[in-house]
Amino acid sequence: MPASSPAPFKRYRLLTGPDDAAFCQRVSTLLDQGFELHGSPALTYDPVRQCVIAAQAIIWPADRPAPQPQNG
Repeated sequence: MPASSPAPFKRYRLLTGPDDAAFCQRVSTLLDQGFELHGSPALTYDPVRQCVIAAQAIIWPADRPAPQPQNG
């Protein structure tokens, strides 16, 4: 049976946003849930918003079953 990522997530995601604490927290939260980094981050400057935009790919490993929902 193939592994599946936790709902509603896909096995591959590309996270993007301003390179700030909120972006780092989004990545960290997904890593804590079991996703893994895929490749290196990318950065670019948005002159309209006058900020650095970060991108980081994450994957859900194919050999890892999705976590079971917690009752509580």
